[in-house]
Amino acid sequence: MEASSHSAPPGEALGQSESFLAFQEALSRAAKVERPVLIIGERGTGKELAAARLHYLSPRWGEPLVALNCAALTPSLIESELFGHEAGAFTGAGPRRLGRFETAHQGTLFLDEIGNIPLTVQEKILRTVEYNSFERVGGSRPVEVDVRIVGATNADLPALAREGRFKQDLLDRLSFEVLTLPPLRERQGDALLLAEHFAQRMAAEMGWSAPPGFSPAAREQLAAHSWPGNVRQLKNVVERAVYRSRGVEINSFDFDPFASPFKPLPTVGASQEKPPEQDPIPADLPPLKQAVAAYERRLLKQALDAARFNQRQAAQLLGLTYHQLRGLLRKYGSVDNL
Repeated sequence: MEASSHSAPPGEALGQSESFLAFQEALSRAAKVERPVLIIGERGTGKELAAARLHYLSPRWGEPLVALNCAALTPSLIESELFGHEAGAFTGAGPRRLGRFETAHQGTLFLDEIGNIPLTVQEKILRTVEYNSFERVGGSRPVEVDVRIVGATNADLPALAREGRFKQDLLDRLSFEVLTLPPLRERQGDALLLAEHFAQRMAAEMGWSAPPGFSPAAREQLAAHSWPGNVRQLKNVVERAVYRSRGVEINSFDFDPFASPFKPLPTVGASQEKPPEQDPIPADLPPLKQAVAAYERRLLKQALDAARFNQRQAAQLLGLTYHQLRGLLRKYGSVDNL
């Protein structure tokens, strides 16, 4: 995210659960006080959206919001990205370059994955927070800035500080307020609310007048899933289901897009490890083709029963295209032969 001057909070800050509303209320309070804030949360919970909302609710809403993903850079580049560099400061440096602190002047600097910042750069950030000035890499003249820092991470920063991997002094300065985003599994009822929102947007993207509905079974799936990838995973699952539904009601969700009866087996040659010893094959096993055919028939029948004989939905349950399913049915003569 580069410098921005939007006038309204972006993103899907949607939810009606008690835990989510409590987080939003705490975020709104913290936004008004111009002090550093740490946002803690699992992957996919929406930490960057929360940081953007905090910025746009703050007195700095009309100034730049600048972001840096600290996990996406090598340690040697983070200092230059944050503080800029003078011409020829290091090999390949090129002309003078302004860093994120300067481009965020009078605005907000969002440091995502802040636990990945090396200790030497942490020391420079601490001095910048304390004195509102720094020197560019290769420079000697102080640069004064007025920046509010919002950090985010899914790491245990106090544990990193105890291990000597994060400066305790910097942690103390940045943790004026610590906001913890609740994971989706702890947001009762929000999964369905978000799913309907994502389905509406995906249907509009597909050019449909209305999104497909969710059957009671599909709604139960949404409520029962643990969502290890949180809102990001939910968005992907729902958009995939809408895309595959062709506008028909969604009866189930595919949580693993890699699942398939045709998934290739691991290649033995890809590893130097010796394959494990195999048990001897019993002499009374049925012929392979006969066993595979029986298993295919059983899977087809189970999928068709679950989909109430809707062949397109049965194909979706099996991870097949409609034409692949039709080919298997022709192979066995008809549905009655299963």
